[in-house]
Amino acid sequence: MADTSLINSNCNSTSTNKPSKKDEGEVAKVDEVKLRCRRSFKDIINIELDSEYKELILALPKEERWLSPLRNYGGFWQLEASLPRVIKMQEVFKSRPSDVMVASFVKSGTTWLKALVFTIMHRDKYTFSHHPLLKLNPHDCVPSIEHVYAVRDEQYLETLPWPRVLGSHLSYSMLPKSIKTSKCPIVYICREPKDVFVSFWHMSLRLEGLKEPPSFTQAFELFCEGRVPHGPIWEHVLEYYTKSLISPEKILILKYEEMLKDPIDGVTRLANFIGRPFSEEEVKNGAVEKIAEFCSFNKLKELDVNNGGDLTNSYFFRKAVAGDWQNCMTTEMANKLDEITKEKLCGSSFTY
Repeated sequence: MADTSLINSNCNSTSTNKPSKKDEGEVAKVDEVKLRCRRSFKDIINIELDSEYKELILALPKEERWLSPLRNYGGFWQLEASLPRVIKMQEVFKSRPSDVMVASFVKSGTTWLKALVFTIMHRDKYTFSHHPLLKLNPHDCVPSIEHVYAVRDEQYLETLPWPRVLGSHLSYSMLPKSIKTSKCPIVYICREPKDVFVSFWHMSLRLEGLKEPPSFTQAFELFCEGRVPHGPIWEHVLEYYTKSLISPEKILILKYEEMLKDPIDGVTRLANFIGRPFSEEEVKNGAVEKIAEFCSFNKLKELDVNNGGDLTNSYFFRKAVAGDWQNCMTTEMANKLDEITKEKLCGSSFTY
């Protein structure tokens, strides 16, 4: 595996030369491919709601009990401040057949999955000792398309390593049409709702620049009502799951708990699905195990870029375990959420 990465200490970015073989003109038309830190979440919440979509957005149902105002658009709750650019992204974003999408509801194992897919896809470009993930957070290497547009940084998508690995918390119905109609595969990871809520709650306590979060009980009720960013969670997972039954070559559904139990199997399935299967030689040399270890929670959390002073990265890493809800929820809360989940999934073959 050739070492081609160069770290620019002045701007904390990683650059690589473009691939010599172009894929139908898809390679970014820049002198260098560059990875860098994403723009801050604060750049979204400080945006004034002043755009061509203002009249439309102000007419949508509103929820103000969360940390930042939400609007219900297309059946899902979105941050009011980012919604104008999300709508714009739906209209103008152009997917490439070689793209790979990493999709999820919030706090469902997204950071881990992004690290895995990026490392698998680009394992011929970087050695583990000179890897972008040593200097950058997985969300920098695999940017969320709606976040990039929300902070007006969409040009960054044109400078990513080829093939691009992109992320999204949007529901399947809200993805740009070019993603849904192109050949780019979508990997979707889901997690047991009780653990999603607990993880979501802890992250909300650490977000800066927002109003005081609701109490744990109030936040729980909002979650049960689906009135959280990108909620409701049940409709979110069912959209991707239903589409995966129709087009299994398009969408791979992964379960966070299963990935925790057998990361080696998860890495292998990922590689096969995105068209980067491991060769017999790679398997023999332990490449699968090495990638699983390199992208493990403990490995990523220990990196300077993901802990300590950089709060915007450290809040992505807490426990990475299954069943932590038992330390936070009452039995009554757990039973209530279980009943809602059972009701919402009734009639489908999906189970967590």
